[in-house]
Formats: sequence, C-alpha cells, structure tokens
Amino acid sequence: MPLVMKKQAGHRQYNFPDADLYLQCMERIRDAHRDLSLFEKYGYGPERLKGFLAMCEKFRALPDDDELVGDQMITTDKKYEAAENLKSAIRSLMTRVAMKYSNRSGRYRKFGTAKMGDMTDAQLLFCGRRVVRVARQQIDFLAEVGVNETVLQRIVEAHQVFENALNIQQDRIADRDIAVEHRIEQGNKLYLELIVLCDIGKDIWAEKDPVKYEAYTIYESNNDQKKARKEKTQSSGSMNASEG
Repeated sequence: MPLVMKKQAGHRQYNFPDADLYLQCMERIRDAHRDLSLFEKYGYGPERLKGFLAMCEKFRALPDDDELVGDQMITTDKKYEAAENLKSAIRSLMTRVAMKYSNRSGRYRKFGTAKMGDMTDAQLLFCGRRVVRVARQQIDFLAEVGVNETVLQRIVEAHQVFENALNIQQDRIADRDIAVEHRIEQGNKLYLELIVLCDIGKDIWAEKDPVKYEAYTIYESNNDQKKARKEKTQSSGSMNASEG
C-alpha cells in the first residue's frame, strides 16, 4: 500500500502582520496611480493595478484568526457542556446499578464506566453507547431500582447532543485550518504582486528622486519604516548643515 504524503502547510513569504501587508499594498497602489504613465512603459497598466486593488479588498474581507479561534472556542465550550450532561445521565444510571449490584461486581464493571472523568471524547462516546446496551440487556433485573426506558432515553439523547457537539467542534477546527491555509496563499500572492510593483517604482525613481524611490521600499514593520524615515530626515539635516 503506497504511503500517502500529508500536504505541507503553506509558509508566509513576508515577515510582518497581514494588516501591515494590506496597508503597504494600498499605499503603493496610490503611488503607482500617481506614476501610472511611467508604469505603463513597463507593461504595468491600469487594468493590472485595478486587479491588484481587487486582490487587496478580497484579502481584507477574509476572516482573521481571532474570529476563527473564537468560533472554535464557542464550539469547544458547548462540547464540554454536552460531555458533562452525558456523564451526569450515566452517573444517574450507575447509582441505580450500584444499588442492585456491588460496584465491585462483574455485572457493574460490565458497564465500563470506571474513571469516566478521565475518558477522552472518543472513549466517552463508546461508553455512552455501551451503558445503554448493557442496561437494556439487564433491564428486567434493574427495574426494581428504577431503571426504565425513560432513564435510558436521557442517556441516549445526551449522547446524541454530545456527538453532534463533538462533530461541530471538529468541523470548526478543520474550517480554521483551511482558512489559515487560504489566507497564507492569498497573502503570498499579494506580497509577490507588491514586490513587482515596488521593483518597477524603484527602477523608475532610482536615479531621479530618492524620496519617491524610498516610497517603493517594502518594510517588515511600521517601526522599520519609521526608523528609515527618521534616519533619512537626520541625514538630510546634516547635509543642509554642512552646506550652510
């Protein structure tokens, strides 16, 4: 049987927040609009710039990770609540079973509820099914301690709610993984287009205007950009002072 290779998670090609990427793209698009007649000489016309802007707006509309994690946390809380309700229903049955049989007996152990508080979600699902099945096999013997279909139905319904909550939680985890991958892909496309635009802008102004050239520089953070501007201002001040 051939091995199935798991798809490798995408890697971001830029080292700054998505919000900074969006802002840098929008700023550079405005600069390119100003310099559009020069950009057209490189084959970068208004349609491509319009397409870049559409990519930016599509990227901005994507849900961020805080939203996705929040949805995941809500479903996890509901799953925990459903799990506790199922455990409570099972304990109610097992209290009656213990009245009929010793909790050290084989008949009690057959229900498989030992260490229920430490069970994984999967183990709890199996436990819920098992206790109902085993109880129905012995329902005639357990009737005298109040075990009836109403007691068992409470477990059945709690089990269904828990299983549904667990499935929803797993769906949200998968949704988040898919959304993160999609956001990385879209962000990388945006970043590559930003590089193309900035390379053209820098080539246009390299020997003509250092300020406009600097505007097409990509910074990894706003702090880097502020430092560069500060150094540029200080450098210009020093030159002016020496000329004076």
